[in-house]
Amino acid sequence: MSGIITARPAATAIALLATAMFAGAASGCFRAQARAVPEMPALDAPAPPPRVVETVEKTPLESSPVGPAVPDERAPRVEAATKPDASPRPQQAPEALIVPEEGPPAPPATVLQTTPPGGEVELERAIRALLARAAANLNNIDYQRLHPDAQAQYDQAKRFISQTEDAIVSKNFPFAHNLADKAATLASQLAGR
Repeated sequence: MSGIITARPAATAIALLATAMFAGAASGCFRAQARAVPEMPALDAPAPPPRVVETVEKTPLESSPVGPAVPDERAPRVEAATKPDASPRPQQAPEALIVPEEGPPAPPATVLQTTPPGGEVELERAIRALLARAAANLNNIDYQRLHPDAQAQYDQAKRFISQTEDAIVSKNFPFAHNLADKAATLASQLAGR
């Protein structure tokens, strides 16, 4: 019987070892994987352009009550880089004040309009009709009986109506039409509930 007792721990150990190897193989630990990163060619960046810094020579003011100008020691010193083909520029006299010639007055600036001039009246009439329909729908709704989400939509429709009025005053008719359409849509949806 002693042989059977000693054989069991060995069989159990072999079973555990086999299970561990199977679990390791299943998880991919024992799988050979070659992961190589391909070498990318080096990028050839162009050389930066040459920097040219011009220096300005200051001349002391002879009529200055303080005396000749002294260079500021705190100011950074800049040295001029020279180009191989650079030639010194001749000193130019300051240009005289150029006075424009008298001619016919310039025409007044035109106003940018998104609607044709005659179409503003018709567009405003259509916007007012949308507003009237939205207001009529909202007036037929009992605000207190509405669900909180519906009350938020009711308030939004009222804001759209107010914003539409402001847009009409500022003559922004496309924006006013868009807002009036939104107000009418929300009001009709609320009235249908």
